[in-house]
Amino acid sequence: MFQKIKTKLKFLKKVLPTSTFVFLLVMPASTNYQLKDYSFGSGGTSNATSTNYALDGIAGGLSGAKESSAAYGIGGGLMFSNQANVPVAPTFTNPSSYYNKLQIIINTSGNPTDTKYAIAISSDNFVTTNYVKSDNTVGATLVLADYQTYTTWGGGSGFFVIGLTANTTYKVKVKAMQGKFTETGYGPTASAATVNPTLSFAVRTDTLSTPPFIMDFGVMTTGSVNTGPQKIWADVSTNGENGARVYVSSTNGGLVSASSGYTIASTTGDLNSLGEGFGAQGFSVTQSSGGPMAITTGIYSQPANTVGIVDSTIREIFNSPGPVGNGSGSFQVKAKPATTARPAADYTEIIKLIVAGSF
Repeated sequence: MFQKIKTKLKFLKKVLPTSTFVFLLVMPASTNYQLKDYSFGSGGTSNATSTNYALDGIAGGLSGAKESSAAYGIGGGLMFSNQANVPVAPTFTNPSSYYNKLQIIINTSGNPTDTKYAIAISSDNFVTTNYVKSDNTVGATLVLADYQTYTTWGGGSGFFVIGLTANTTYKVKVKAMQGKFTETGYGPTASAATVNPTLSFAVRTDTLSTPPFIMDFGVMTTGSVNTGPQKIWADVSTNGENGARVYVSSTNGGLVSASSGYTIASTTGDLNSLGEGFGAQGFSVTQSSGGPMAITTGIYSQPANTVGIVDSTIREIFNSPGPVGNGSGSFQVKAKPATTARPAADYTEIIKLIVAGSF
């Protein structure tokens, strides 16, 4: 026989102190924009790395798609929000008629100072793309070392990309990167052109600008230093990377008289103390740009009546270490006939000038 057992369950109600919980969610935002949702879809991977590569991917997120027009484009999704600012076209010029280099000044487009930039360059409108290397040359490959900061690329003064082909138009474009997953596409292009190598040379005297160039000493006093009545000028202009050199030589190695069979031989030294001699002495240099022109240190850069020998050996008399515009160098010739020199009216020397550009 079963007995009914009555059980009373007593529920105790305990009142706990109440609290208010406020949950704040701060969304990625700037002054003008705010990212409303972190939900980019399920799955994906974040910051998967190896020695040489890193991967960041989101399933269902926008990547690569963008709204665009002829002049502008805007990307969507987290990948685009991570990217640096796309650099606008750099300043790309030929500031001084260069035949083998051009100047590039990068536009940071508001990126931070630690942003690095890579530069693509092409001479066929990017049918073929090459890259500016970290040593400022051009190469077919782009490696991590070729990404450099604005400061390393020369800052506001820029740098020269070197080893270019003469008389060629180039285009360049720049992309930016500030750490992993921030690399942009290339920005708009800028163009500039190299020119052909140039070298011009002319000879004149104080009064003659077209050949034949004849300078008459007139009647020379024996035992005394006689200075030619006109200076001889060498005019040179070049865009040669290493400037130009002017050389002097002569045919006879002195003033020769065929009628008397006597030669006032060319020499190096102070004619004041020498019994006889003939030679050249650098006088002045000038230029309108570049250079500077200079009298080459040595036998032709002497004071007073000290001269340098002029004979069949080719010797440098003027030089310019870099490109020069309207450069000029002048020299004078001096002769001292000995008191025993044979009188004659046909003492003659032929002086030759040679110029060489250093490209």
